[in-house]
Amino acid sequence: MALAFVFPGQGSQSVGMSSALAENFDVVTKTYHEASEALGHDLWQLVCNGPEADLNKTQNTQPAMLTAGVAVWRVWQQRGGPLPAVLAGHSLGEYTALVCAGALAFSDAVRLVADRARFMQAAVPAGKGAMAAIIGLEDAAVRVLCETAASGQVLDAVNYNSPGQVVIAGDTAAVDRAVAQAGAAGAKRAIILPVSVPSHCALMHDAANNMADRLTSVTISTPEIPVLHNVNVKAENKAEDIRALLVQQIENPVRWVETVEKIASQGVKTIIECGPGRVLTGLNKRITKEAKTLPVYDSASLDSALERVQTQTLAQ
Repeated sequence: MALAFVFPGQGSQSVGMSSALAENFDVVTKTYHEASEALGHDLWQLVCNGPEADLNKTQNTQPAMLTAGVAVWRVWQQRGGPLPAVLAGHSLGEYTALVCAGALAFSDAVRLVADRARFMQAAVPAGKGAMAAIIGLEDAAVRVLCETAASGQVLDAVNYNSPGQVVIAGDTAAVDRAVAQAGAAGAKRAIILPVSVPSHCALMHDAANNMADRLTSVTISTPEIPVLHNVNVKAENKAEDIRALLVQQIENPVRWVETVEKIASQGVKTIIECGPGRVLTGLNKRITKEAKTLPVYDSASLDSALERVQTQTLAQ
């Protein structure tokens, strides 16, 4: 049975997000301790106890989400779950996918995404950039809205999350104009997102340059499982190609709709959302009817996913 794993990015984090799984699987806390050693501070303490404001700081969120996803992956392997045919991750989740595919060493990736977060935060002063979700508009109409509202500033469509849900990012004033104009353009809703960094837009150019330098010191191996990249919706095998795509990802859109459609087109019937929350599960339901997404974040959801996968395997 064709199986896929997908990994969420920022926005799915919450205080206590890995605690329930850790009650039954020591590998969860071991994974967090490994990350803490790589970072030089106690990530597990922060994830378990907060405060939420600190967990939501980009430089903490990115390594925490990476670690949460890898912890679930290791639990899945420990339980004897079958390997997927393909992996993908939403934004930051692409790094998690590369770790689970064997392309990046976990400790290297933890340090790498912490630096990625710092580069992204430093690229745009606080308050100068923003993001908003535009609900109920076609992709092309969102791009037209961005062109109209930009008025010489940066404003890009950056996350194609599901049909009728596109996230935009750019200068704060431009995002505010787009939100104000969205209703007249036909959108059902336009919601400013509570983020400190306008990810995946042209304002991230300096961050991309810094990541290019940083990635030269990181070993990237050939993935043992194909990973679909956000930028081109393709799997790559060469280290230099993966490195280039990770740089481009910072200032280019996340093509999630196309990613999930490609996964489904490969005959995948079950997609496992590997990590806290159900954000990708919700998005994927609106993208494809061909494949069902199951979230795995605690023991009950793990058991349910394993049962479904085993049942489908037996039925074939």
